[in-house]
Amino acid sequence: MASIISTPTALKRWSVADNVSLPPVDKIKTLHVYDFDNTLFNSPLPNPKVWNGPTIGFLQTQETFANGGWWHDPRILSATGEGVEAEEQRAWEGWWNGSIVQLIMLSMEQKDALTILLTGRSEGPFSDLVKKMVKSKNMEFDMIVLKPKAGPAGQRFSSTMVFKQVFLENLMETYKGADEIRVYEDRVKHVKGFRDYFMDYNKRQNGTGGHMPTRGPITAEVVQVADGATLLDPVVEAAEVQRLINDHNAAISRGRKGNRLQIKKTVFYTGYLITNADTQKLLTLAQLPPNMPDTEMKFLANNVLITPRPCPNSILEKVGGMGNKLLWEVTGTAVFENKIWAASVRPVPSTAKYYTENPVPIVVLALRKGARPIDAGKIQNWQPVPDDKAFIFETTVGEKVLLRVENEDLKENEYESLFPNKNFKRKHAPDDESARHSSGQYGSTQNGRGGNYGRGRGGRGGHRGNDRGRGGNRGGNGGKGRGRGGNNPGAGHNYRSLDDVQAQSGVQQGYNAAVVYDDFPALQKNYAPTQQSAYQHLQQQQQQPPMQHAQPYQQAPQQTYPPQQQQQPLQSYHGYQQYQQYPQYQPPPSQGPPNGGLPYY
Repeated sequence: MASIISTPTALKRWSVADNVSLPPVDKIKTLHVYDFDNTLFNSPLPNPKVWNGPTIGFLQTQETFANGGWWHDPRILSATGEGVEAEEQRAWEGWWNGSIVQLIMLSMEQKDALTILLTGRSEGPFSDLVKKMVKSKNMEFDMIVLKPKAGPAGQRFSSTMVFKQVFLENLMETYKGADEIRVYEDRVKHVKGFRDYFMDYNKRQNGTGGHMPTRGPITAEVVQVADGATLLDPVVEAAEVQRLINDHNAAISRGRKGNRLQIKKTVFYTGYLITNADTQKLLTLAQLPPNMPDTEMKFLANNVLITPRPCPNSILEKVGGMGNKLLWEVTGTAVFENKIWAASVRPVPSTAKYYTENPVPIVVLALRKGARPIDAGKIQNWQPVPDDKAFIFETTVGEKVLLRVENEDLKENEYESLFPNKNFKRKHAPDDESARHSSGQYGSTQNGRGGNYGRGRGGRGGHRGNDRGRGGNRGGNGGKGRGRGGNNPGAGHNYRSLDDVQAQSGVQQGYNAAVVYDDFPALQKNYAPTQQSAYQHLQQQQQQPPMQHAQPYQQAPQQTYPPQQQQQPLQSYHGYQQYQQYPQYQPPPSQGPPNGGLPYY
């Protein structure tokens, strides 16, 4: 470590807080250090139901974009909820970890405690925004420390962990009378890094290895906090990423080294999309075996297949174009090899034109593990349904879509753009910026931010994801995506923001339900044991007694803190059925799954 000037005045040079001075050294006996992202504030992560797997990691890598990636551009954090102007008025309600907010309030009241907010967010772009956010919540920190380009003594930091350790050493060397330090952190790898660091620090203070003690050992505890990752409105998210790309491409046009980037669209299937409400009714038709483990099942009932691949114009004309509505009536049910539960349907009226590549129009209701949806087409014997189960439901012609960011290729035609570039390998972030994941599908590793939403902890994600955040049910705000990127000089493809929604195939300008990002429908509890367990977990948390205010830090909790109770139902993260069409991504959708089978529902 660099030589340390151990005075409160020198230490304050790390802080961007507006307080005049730090308390005297002899007044402080304990140090409380809080991380910001997904410890105190449930920061949004890239949405795995909007972006494909490689793009999730690519977006979060600092070197990806000329002005930095997801965690380095303040526009992403500013887009949380309904944007800074609206959220500031309500103090970003619903986006904080309530347990940690309570602890901070207690730290503020504790006269002999120094309260610090410590984050790896860059000092220049984020100082004003972070201060505005914590001020709106009436949290007063003695220090607010963000990562500077260089430390007060000219230190350079190769990672967020190195930066935080350098600061913590300065902190402990300044307040030598403090006999205790507590650090609250969500990332598993950072928790281990801090614990190893404090162990080494205390060895030095005990004179191990010939080191000269500078202050004596300190009781250090690193508390792992249950993370609370959230999602942005998907339309806003795509618009903000498009702005990052616009700025990056403009920098490339000005001579910066690197490749121009472009958002491309992958469509896994085209179908008559079913609303969540009708999905619930259709799932009652699936007569599953008793005691079927929830891990063995996938519940669908979300579309009547048109084609498991990009839909050519000739077929689009037959189905009335994207956004066209069509009524269907359930006529029968069947089970195939005790693995696939399906319902046969017919159009209403029966003379209505439709198209499907199955022998008859089918709604796949549920699949057993290992079953292929394409095999539902082999069903020949359908059992008629009683009149009270002959549901009539409305569908909308649309697509199952994921977006991806790849290098711009002016030689690539529209059909070629449907296929992810095999040469576009996933970039891995540096150690401190390892990609935070918001879904177990892409990020169940312990080192990154994000585990399985509602399936326990594994990086940033935890139980919180399923019921957290304002972004989960705002996708239907037609044309509400923030952020036009302006003109892009020298661009091979002109940029058009998500506000520039045009009519397509007879659909009026504005709201369009022709895109679906959902992998699974929002299931009723009868059909979703995993969700039922999550609801029970939330109820148990709500029944816990409130945190005691008296001497809150005498016995620090060893377990992770429970997530803050949310305002949104669990279904909100499963219901991306209705979102704005992305007209600027003009290349048609990508290929279907191998062997022409139905893709990943």
